[in-house]
Amino acid sequence: MTGGRRELIAFKGDLEPDEDYEGLRFAEATFDEATAGGCHFLDCSFVSVSFSGGLIRKSRFTDDTLREVRFVATDLAETGWQDTTVTGCALAGVQAYSAALRRVVFRDGKLDSVNFRGAVLTDVTFEDCVLRDVDFGGATLLRVSFAGCTLTGADFTKAACTEVDMRGARLGITAGYDSLRGVTIDSAQLVALAPYLARHLGLTVAD
Repeated sequence: MTGGRRELIAFKGDLEPDEDYEGLRFAEATFDEATAGGCHFLDCSFVSVSFSGGLIRKSRFTDDTLREVRFVATDLAETGWQDTTVTGCALAGVQAYSAALRRVVFRDGKLDSVNFRGAVLTDVTFEDCVLRDVDFGGATLLRVSFAGCTLTGADFTKAACTEVDMRGARLGITAGYDSLRGVTIDSAQLVALAPYLARHLGLTVAD
């Protein structure tokens, strides 16, 4: 992840589509209905920034840090994220389908109704996050972990999971139990999931 960061230049003004933003600091800013598709944010910092609505589709975030950033009903579909940390951030009603995330850390954040359908997540860490009604349908998860997270209403329908570690998470999975092959859970999680797995398999448990 980013380290030894150079001094960043404060950004002022509005975002424009298809621009390269490098070495900038976005702080205490609000971007309502921003049109910034196809941009590349390289070695940038976002602190206490709010995105409400807006189109950031097909933009790339590389070697960035985001802290206390809010994305509400923002279109992040087909975006690329690499070597980026996302700390204390909130994403609500976000479209992130077909996004590509590599070596990304989500820490102490909230993801509510985020659409990751068809996304590819590689070496991604969710740490102490709350994920509510997050849709991983058809997504590819490789070396993804959820330590300390709470998942509620998570959908893994037709997801491909390889070396996915859910140990230490509270699991509320509503769909996609067939896709949990390749997932590591602990014994306590297995006990909690047992009734749902039995129902999914059509098992009748009677004593």
